[in-house]
Amino acid sequence: MAKPPQLSPIKTDIKEFLQPLRVELETLYDLSCRLSLSYKKLAAESTEHFIPSALTRLPTGHETGRYLGVYFGLSYLRVAFIDLLGDQHVEGHARVRRTLEKAWPIEDHLRKDHSVDLFTWIGDCIAEVVADRLANPSEKRIDQITTGISFCLPIKQDSLDEAILMPTGKGFSLNSDLNLRQALLNGYERHTYSTHGDETNMPAKRRRLFSLPKLKIAAMINDTTATLASLAYSIPSLPNTRVVMGLIVGAGCNTTVPMKLANLHESKTKIILEKHPDAQETLISTEWTLSTAAASFDELGIRTKWDLELDKNCKRPGFQPMEYMVGGGYTGELIRIVCYDWFHEVLGIEHSKLPLKLVQEYSLSTDYLSLVVASSLSDERLASELSKTLSPPLGSDWVWSPEYVRAIRAIASAVQDRAASLVASAVVGLLGCTNELQLGSTAPECNSGEKVTEAGVSEQTNSSSSTPGWNSGPEELAVAYSGGVIQHYPHYKDTVQRYIDRLLLRAGPQAGGKSVFLREASDGGIIGTGVLAGTASGEIGEIKATNN
Repeated sequence: MAKPPQLSPIKTDIKEFLQPLRVELETLYDLSCRLSLSYKKLAAESTEHFIPSALTRLPTGHETGRYLGVYFGLSYLRVAFIDLLGDQHVEGHARVRRTLEKAWPIEDHLRKDHSVDLFTWIGDCIAEVVADRLANPSEKRIDQITTGISFCLPIKQDSLDEAILMPTGKGFSLNSDLNLRQALLNGYERHTYSTHGDETNMPAKRRRLFSLPKLKIAAMINDTTATLASLAYSIPSLPNTRVVMGLIVGAGCNTTVPMKLANLHESKTKIILEKHPDAQETLISTEWTLSTAAASFDELGIRTKWDLELDKNCKRPGFQPMEYMVGGGYTGELIRIVCYDWFHEVLGIEHSKLPLKLVQEYSLSTDYLSLVVASSLSDERLASELSKTLSPPLGSDWVWSPEYVRAIRAIASAVQDRAASLVASAVVGLLGCTNELQLGSTAPECNSGEKVTEAGVSEQTNSSSSTPGWNSGPEELAVAYSGGVIQHYPHYKDTVQRYIDRLLLRAGPQAGGKSVFLREASDGGIIGTGVLAGTASGEIGEIKATNN
C-alpha cells in the first residue's frame, strides 16, 4: 500500500479552514430577529410564501375510522391504510395504526415523465394497496374510500380537497398550476369498476385490480401540515403542551404553523372567510427556503464561497438559498465541494488522484455521509471502509489515512452543525413571527441594529403581553418534526434542540415560562393525511388561539 503523501505545512489547520462555516450565537440570534420580521412581512404581502391551507381546525384526538393515506415525497411514494383509534389505548397508548403499507421509489424517469404518466403510476400504486385490503375475505365491499394525500411540493388551495401545484425546484417536470386532485383521480380511475364493462373473462388478479371502489379525496395537504396534524392527534391532551409547528428536514426543508387570519394578506384569507366566517386562524405552509425569504442570510454574511458555488451550479440558481444550506438533497454536495477544496486546493492533491465521488458533482450523498462518515467507526476502520466505498481511481497512489478521515469527518460535522443551527434559528424566528416567543423585548438588544431591535420590541411586546395563562407550570411549545435528516443523521436533532435552547436563553425569559421542544412525528407525512381525512369527515376542534 502506498504511503500517504505528507501534508503541506501551509494552511493545513482544518479548524481555521472551516471557520467560515461557524456561526456564532449572537449572529444566530440576530438572524432569528431578522427572520421574524421578514416572515411577518411575507405573510402580509407575499403570494409565494406563507400559503394558507383550508384548515381552520386541528384534530381533536377523538376521530376514529379507517382512511387511506398517500404521501408523495421527494424520493418515495407511500400508501397505507390509517386506522384512527381515538381514545382506545392499544399498542403502548398509540392512537394510530397503519396497515397494508407499501412504498415505491420515485424513479428518475417518473420525475421527467408527463404528468399523466406519473399520476397513472401513482394510481396503479394506490390500486395495489386498495386491492390488498379488499382481498381480505373479512372486508366488506365498499363504494368509495375516504382518502388523504400529502405532497412534498408547494401547493395552493381554496378548499381542503383541492390543490394546485406551485412552481417548485424539487426536480419534477410537472407544470405549475397542475390540478393535483384531478390528476390523482384520473390516474386511479381506470381501476374503478364503474370504468369497465364485463370483466368476467379477465384473470382473477387483473380483475381484482380493475374492480376497485372510487376514491373520495377528503384532504390534500403539504407534508409539513400533515406532520403537525399527526402529532396534534397523537400526543395526550396535556394542558401545558401545544403543537405550534410542523417541521420537515429531509431532502428539503419546510414548516407549517398556525397563523391568525388578521396577519395574512387579504387575498390569502378571502375564500377561507367566505367558507368559515368565524375562523380566526389557519394553518400556513411557509415555504421559508425560497429566495425572497433568504436576504437575512446574506446580510449577516452566513453564506460562504462554497454555498455560492453550489448555488451557481445547481439546476435552479438562487431559487432556495436556505434549502441549499440545510436540505439533505444538497448538503452532501456541499460537503463534497468543501472536501475538494481542502484536499485539492489546500493540500495540493492532484485532481486525478482523488476519489471520483469527491470530484464529480452530486456523487456524495447525504445518506452515505450519515451511514458511513458520521458513524461510530474508529478512524482506522473508517479509513478501511472509505478505501472500499470512496476509493481513489485505478492508478492513483493516494490512500485514505486516519488523518484524511479526520478531515472529512470534520468537514461533514461542520456543514451539518451549521445546518442544524440555521434550522434552529429559523424555528425561533418563525415562532417570534407567530407571537409564540418574544424576541428582543426581555433580552439584550438584537445585533441586527437599532431599527430592527425597536421594531421587534414594539411588535412583540404589544402582541405577547396578553398571552393567556395555563393551568400550572411552564408551557411547552411542541415542534412536530419528521424527515430523513433530522430523524436519522447522527446527533442532528439533538444539535437543533441545543441551539434552540441556547437561542431561548439569549432571548430571555418568556411569558408563561415557555420552552420549545422538538417532538418526533415519525412518518407524519403519511399518518397526518389519514388524520386530516378523518378530521374532515368527523368531529373537528378549533385551533387553540395563541393570544387574545
